[in-house]
Amino acid sequence: MTGNSEKREVTTLGGGCFWCLEPIYRDLIGVTNVQVGYAGGEGPATYKRVSTGKTGYAEVAQINFDPEQISFEEILKVFFTIHDPTTLNRQGADVGTQYRSAIFYHDEKQKEIAQRVIGEFAANLWDDPIVTEITPLDAFHRAEDYHQRYYEQNPNQGYCRVVISPKVAKFRKKFADKLKNEST
Repeated sequence: MTGNSEKREVTTLGGGCFWCLEPIYRDLIGVTNVQVGYAGGEGPATYKRVSTGKTGYAEVAQINFDPEQISFEEILKVFFTIHDPTTLNRQGADVGTQYRSAIFYHDEKQKEIAQRVIGEFAANLWDDPIVTEITPLDAFHRAEDYHQRYYEQNPNQGYCRVVISPKVAKFRKKFADKLKNEST
């Protein structure tokens, strides 16, 4: 199989601030592209509107991947390891429905895998009940350009240093065998 004929899949995940999800998934072998944006809400999707917590949108990462290199199940195992799926509408100090734990599935197979991974993996990883929403993706709205690769472009920004850098470091240590040789 040549590089041009490789199969691609897409998933859309919400696990708190999208700035935290993007650098982690960009590092994984088999992930071909990551964009941050909004899903699950109504009306125009802008950072200013979504930040109010009144639109129903969640901050999400849309992840393109090659299932021959990394499975959807593996992507979800990383997901449940890198964020707290037991806190409703919250990740750390980030509070509001826009920070909820959510899997926006693209087909019935993803829905079934998500339900299985929650029951067989996440429930054993966390002591408290899993509150991750599993819902079909209605639409993905790409976030404004300045949010794309935010951590990469702003590593010395306060939130990046205090919140994202420790998460990324923990992820890289735990999943060292799944990392690309160099970030893309």
